[in-house]
Amino acid sequence: MEDEDDPTAIRSLALSAEDAADAYAYTRENPGEAVLRVTPPFHGRMRARIHVYRRDDTELTGAVHVRPDAVIADEVVADYPDLEGKLDDADPSTTERIRKRHAEAVEEWQARAQEAIVDAVTIDTDAGPHRVEIKRVG
Repeated sequence: MEDEDDPTAIRSLALSAEDAADAYAYTRENPGEAVLRVTPPFHGRMRARIHVYRRDDTELTGAVHVRPDAVIADEVVADYPDLEGKLDDADPSTTERIRKRHAEAVEEWQARAQEAIVDAVTIDTDAGPHRVEIKRVG
C-alpha cells in the first residue's frame, strides 16, 4: 500500500474549469489567494477544489496547492484584463463605467479560460516535481 501522505501517488487531478477560472480571477481581484487544493489521503485520482486562504497551511495539513495559472494556458493567463491604473485619474461618473466594463471583461476572460485548461501540470512534492494529468469535471 502506498503512503497516503505522499502526493507522488497522484496520477491525475479532476478539476472544474470554472473553479480554475474563478480562482485565478479571485486572486487578481481580491486580497488573499485562491488555489486548487488537494488534501490527503492521496491516491491515483484526486479531486482538486477551489480554496481561498490568506495564510498557507500546507505544512500543517499536507495539502497540495495548485496555482490556477498552472492549469490555464499561458496565452489566456497573459490576456487577463487589467484594471490597474485605469481608475487613477477618473472622475466618479467615469469610475462606475470603467468598473462595469472591467467586470464584463473578466467574465468574458473566465469563459475563455474555462476552455483553455491544460492536459497536465507539475506539482511540487518533497520528492521533487511530479507531473500529473488534468481531467476536467463539470
